[in-house]
Amino acid sequence: MSSLHRTNKYDDMIDLPHHVSKTHPPMDIMDRAAQFSPFAALTGYEAAAEETRRLTQPKIELDESEKELLDIRLHDLETQFSQRPEITITYFIPDTKKEGGAYHTFTGNITKIDHTRRSLILANGEIIPIENVYDIQF
Repeated sequence: MSSLHRTNKYDDMIDLPHHVSKTHPPMDIMDRAAQFSPFAALTGYEAAAEETRRLTQPKIELDESEKELLDIRLHDLETQFSQRPEITITYFIPDTKKEGGAYHTFTGNITKIDHTRRSLILANGEIIPIENVYDIQF
């Protein structure tokens, strides 16, 4: 047996005209639709999911022969420093939020080799720790 029963309870008002306010303008269709849009029950969830999807690369550790070759190239660069040779350097930038990072390549000039801080100062002002250098070509 159905729990729905036909009633004639509202028959007296079913054919009445729809009420339109004389003091309030009708709501814009976009604002009306916004009433029914979902709300963000989990604030910050989308940002956390996006961060998880963002990929990083692991830092490649150079073996001893690769480190020695890099030291030779840095020494050669230092001897030719007065000629301001154009170099291409590939280096690792660690990610600040999670494990790994990204490799970047810069082509241009180095303005200084800082031995005390063991870093290279690029013409664009960026400072690269020597331990993050992967390759130097000139």
